[in-house]
Amino acid sequence: MGLTVKQRGQHVATFRFVEVRLMEILAAWVPSTPEMEVKLLFGPHIWDCAQAADALGRRTHELRLPLQHSLAPTAAYLDVLDAVAAAAGAPRRIAAIYDVMLPALAGRYRRYLSRTDALMDAPTVRIIEHILGTEARMIREANELRTQLPALALDDPDWLPRLAALESSVAELADQPAAPDGTRQAA
Repeated sequence: MGLTVKQRGQHVATFRFVEVRLMEILAAWVPSTPEMEVKLLFGPHIWDCAQAADALGRRTHELRLPLQHSLAPTAAYLDVLDAVAAAAGAPRRIAAIYDVMLPALAGRYRRYLSRTDALMDAPTVRIIEHILGTEARMIREANELRTQLPALALDDPDWLPRLAALESSVAELADQPAAPDGTRQAA
């Protein structure tokens, strides 16, 4: 059975929150990242995240939520986003977004696609497929920049697996509403 309209709306609104937060993180890093090449990488990707958030936000309205509605993810995932935002230095910042967050988010998007009814939720499916393509391009562009500028290679090999483990420790982004008996509903 596919997700209910309410569950789809909750997931889409939570995905929107994450895209907005990634946009904000990238935007905050631009003035504090000295490497011009990295600023030029982040700039268009801020726009890409904004476009993803906008498309998801328009979809929330179609799923019986307010236009451009965001739902905060679980507290544990907010901690992941805070850890990413705290990354210092261009190598860590690039690794955090392009090696951990975007690939992990792609996995979460794909899990959502596997759980939703592709016919009943076709607009969301199209939006997410577009976002997946855009974010794959963003990762390619980051990898190309690191190939061109070896100084952007991560200098702490232990840091990235810790961040990835923190992200993967969060099973679900969307906080599920409590059922009448007080248990959490599976989405």
